Amino acid sequence: MTAPPEKAAPSNPAAAVGPAAFVRMTAPAEKAAPSNGKKTVTIYTDGGCLGNPGPGGYGVVLISGPRRRELSGGFRKTTNNRMELLACVEALSALKFPCRASLRSDSQYVVNGIEKGWARRWRSRGWRRNKTDMAENIDLWARLLDLCDVHDVTFQWVRGHAGDPENERCDRLANAASAGADLRPDTPYETNRTRVPPEAPDFPGATGEAIFS
Repeated sequence: MTAPPEKAAPSNPAAAVGPAAFVRMTAPAEKAAPSNGKKTVTIYTDGGCLGNPGPGGYGVVLISGPRRRELSGGFRKTTNNRMELLACVEALSALKFPCRASLRSDSQYVVNGIEKGWARRWRSRGWRRNKTDMAENIDLWARLLDLCDVHDVTFQWVRGHAGDPENERCDRLANAASAGADLRPDTPYETNRTRVPPEAPDFPGATGEAIFS
């Protein structure tokens, strides 16, 4: 998010009807996409926090044909970049089989990290940006790259607060989530483990557990 968060009424993502390609559907499931093609999904994401670092949240809108689903979540202390990344991770994690996804984000950090190959290059170097510095937010980049290996994803940058209704909706979802009560901890950030390679034995999520406790 690029502007101070506006106040927004908390949404109820669970009330939205999920597209057939998404998990935890509220409508009867359709048959899986035929083997000769993948279901197409359009995804909008946004994330940010108050203060950077500070209380943060993410918002997601997934659209598949006539169906849509919204996701959001908040954390008590995190950063803008982590919430932008987590929005993408949560969006792609909601797809229950391999899809062709067009993911639209107003974060150049996220879009360039994937489309310009930065994240894959960091991973190939043991998560080092250069000879001396580790990449930041390794925990989330690792999850995002794994999901991109499952799905056919194209990342597209959209200008924030430029009138795109779905981007604006994600912004409101993220703002409402960051202002919620009983926010969860962003454990890797609060324990200073955002630069820990995922192969480390004590890395959260390495055994399939939720990365946020």
